[in-house]
Amino acid sequence: MIQNKASVTSEFKAKLIFRLRETFHQLLMERFRRWYWCAQGMQVGPGGRLARIYVTWPHQSKIGANCKIEHGVYFHFDGIYGPGPSIVIGDNCFIGSNCEFNITSRLEIGSDCLIASGTVIVDHNHGMEPKKLIRTQKGVSNPVVIGRNVWIGANCVILQGVHIGEGAIIGAGSVLTKHVPSLALEAGVPAKVLKTRAPNS
Repeated sequence: MIQNKASVTSEFKAKLIFRLRETFHQLLMERFRRWYWCAQGMQVGPGGRLARIYVTWPHQSKIGANCKIEHGVYFHFDGIYGPGPSIVIGDNCFIGSNCEFNITSRLEIGSDCLIASGTVIVDHNHGMEPKKLIRTQKGVSNPVVIGRNVWIGANCVILQGVHIGEGAIIGAGSVLTKHVPSLALEAGVPAKVLKTRAPNS
C-alpha cells in the first residue's frame, strides 16, 4: 500500500514537471523564438510553434498558421540575398525534427501536411559534364511543390522538380525523383506507386 502511494506520488510529480516544462516552452521560449525570427523577416502565422531551428535567410521563409516545427529543422536558402519568400509552408503543418529544406528556387508545402523527421528536400543539382569539375559547373534548379494533406514518412529525400499530388502518402526512407499523383501511396528507392488510396479514405 505504501509502495503504491509512493508510485502514485512519483507519477504525479513527473506529470506536473512535464506540464510545467511544456507551459514554460509555449509561453516563453516559443514566443521568444517566434519574435526573434519575425524580427529578422520570417513570416510566421498565428499559433505557430517553433522549436530551435536553423535559418540562413529568414525573409525567405513563410510559415502558415498553427504549424508545429520541431527542433533542428534547417531552412537553407542556398544563394545570395534576393527577394522572398522562397520556402512557403501552408497552415496546420507538422515538420519533424532534423528536416532540411535546401532551396535555390522555390519550395511550396500545402496546408495540413505531415513531414516526418529527417526528411531532406533539395530543389537543385550540380552540372555533370564529364570534362569539367563537378564543383565548378553551373547548377540546375526546379521548384518542389507538395500538395495539401500529404504525409511524408521519416528520412525521405525529395529531389528537384518533384510535384507531390494532394493526399499522397510517401513511405519512410523513400527517394523521390518524379512526380507523385494525388492519393498515391509511394515508397522505395527510387519511389514507385504501390497503390492508390480511395477518395473517401
